[in-house]
Amino acid sequence: MLSKSRLKYIQSLAHKKFREASPEFFIEGPKMVEEFMVSRPDLINEIYCLDIWAEVAKRLLSSIGPEKIIPVTESELGRISVLSTPNKVVALVKKLNPPEELILHNQLTLVLDNIQDPGNLGTIIRTADWFGLGQVVCSKESVELYNPKVIQSTMGSILRVNVYYLELEEWLEKITDIPVFCTALNGKNILEMSPLNDGLLVIGNESKGVRQTILDMATEKITIPKYGGAESLNASVAAGIVMAQMCRRSC
Repeated sequence: MLSKSRLKYIQSLAHKKFREASPEFFIEGPKMVEEFMVSRPDLINEIYCLDIWAEVAKRLLSSIGPEKIIPVTESELGRISVLSTPNKVVALVKKLNPPEELILHNQLTLVLDNIQDPGNLGTIIRTADWFGLGQVVCSKESVELYNPKVIQSTMGSILRVNVYYLELEEWLEKITDIPVFCTALNGKNILEMSPLNDGLLVIGNESKGVRQTILDMATEKITIPKYGGAESLNASVAAGIVMAQMCRRSC
């Protein structure tokens, strides 16, 4: 049974200030919960689910302690879900702890400057996972990782991509032996560039692009060529194109 105090606590995780103070976050939907159950069952603290889902997922649930499985009604699920149509199961899981040290040599690292849209950040993490990039660095002004829309948009890739939040200018000033490639309106055509063995790929804010202070630190400015009339590209689409081009043989 879902107690009133537990219900209130789970509902509080829909708000940033409570998420930041909590050691856990929530994931939602069969695909996401099942991926955590298969890949990182140790992270799962509690599962709140409909009986119909529990029956289908019986085999996976057998590896989860029964005290962690709490059956709920559709009405209760609707009260803790952040989706417009609640999706059978919600789980509380421990926050992820990426390795303390970033490894920048012999791999590409995606750097996000002030990405604000949760869907964009989640999609970028998912795309980084597709291209084999294991780490993403976000500016501290970017949308927070545990925003439910970010988590949902990653579709489980959050388990395979380490995400860091840093003061970008201070961090970049210390990097002297890794090239920094910043997306800009006037830069080198990425279609004319060779794949990279290592480097930082910097994607800017949805409306303002990469900050000038960071552009000034670029080893090279790069541009996705434009052939039509659109004013700009969605940030997650731009990140996908850049990764596809720069990773096509190096990853």
